[in-house]
Amino acid sequence: MLFNQGVEKMRYIRACWMAVLAGGLSVAAAVQADTPPAPAAAGEAVVDMAPVLVTGAQPGPGLWRVTRGDHVLYILGTQSPLPAGMQWQADEVRQVLAESGAVLDPPGVSFGADVGFLRGLTLAPSALRAMRNPGGGKLQDVLPPELYARWSRLKTRYLGRDRGIEKKRPVIAAFQLYQAALRRHGLRGGLVRPVVAPVLEARGLKPVSTTLELTVDDPRQALAEFRAEPARQEDLDCVARTLDLIEHGLPQVSRRANAWATGDVAALRAMPEAGNQTLACLTAWTGTGTARRRGFTDLDRQVRERWLEAALAALDGHPVSFAMLPIDSLLHDRGGYVSALQARGCQVHAPDEEYDGEESLPGPGNTAAAGV
Repeated sequence: MLFNQGVEKMRYIRACWMAVLAGGLSVAAAVQADTPPAPAAAGEAVVDMAPVLVTGAQPGPGLWRVTRGDHVLYILGTQSPLPAGMQWQADEVRQVLAESGAVLDPPGVSFGADVGFLRGLTLAPSALRAMRNPGGGKLQDVLPPELYARWSRLKTRYLGRDRGIEKKRPVIAAFQLYQAALRRHGLRGGLVRPVVAPVLEARGLKPVSTTLELTVDDPRQALAEFRAEPARQEDLDCVARTLDLIEHGLPQVSRRANAWATGDVAALRAMPEAGNQTLACLTAWTGTGTARRRGFTDLDRQVRERWLEAALAALDGHPVSFAMLPIDSLLHDRGGYVSALQARGCQVHAPDEEYDGEESLPGPGNTAAAGV
């Protein structure tokens, strides 16, 4: 027990300083205290009533099918957050996983560092300081008065008397507030991996990494530079978009979560993309001098190309394979993953589209038609 606690503590410390280099959002998710939010103050404006979230066993969406020749790559369109009270009945996914020769991890970015583990631990205090505003400033000193007033009202409602958050950088503080708001409204993430991991472990199959790995050769210097950078307009845009989402967008977030849970792909397709707030906050990191000086630009394209390389290799090497992508990237492609696959000779079929291919397409029980 003590050993496990020690390992978890070391993982936590290392994650703190390494993830700060990726903009701090991963750290915010990892270190956020799971404390009950404060009740809404009297007379406070309340977010529009969100739809009642579904509970119990839910099917989730069907799978996209990418075919090239007689090989097929099944893709699960993922969504976060989802209703906290649902249990995902992932029978179709488990069946595909049981037959897949390759399973691709979701796309992402890993910011490594050219330092040993023990040396990395010594950087943890620097990383934690990088989560704070330069010079010990508070959010009240960094945010414009009107934006801070909105922040303060929502912070009181969802985070209570958390005084420490007032010293954190705007992007990190906004992310913690958003996570607390999601919990209050019965939403959570983390439903997919608990389904996929046990199947792969039972088969002894290691997932294929599609992560774009970027190395930080000078983590100590990078942290020092990041710590000294003041808040920029991009940071303020991230906070404003996040507050907009909390104040007005949670009903739509709930509708999206319900549609994914019940497998209503048509409803998801009809909804607007959910990327403005994410894009604004990503720009807040990639636009920093710390990131630009190390070449961490145009990451979206690099991440997509890294995933595409792994996906085509899986298609070429295995009759059946499996991958995961954010569902918006499948429904609203705009020159992204789907277009890139089609440009390389692949056919892509959504789960709500009629499939007109061969009946004997490889897959679970040779059932390639939609909905089976």
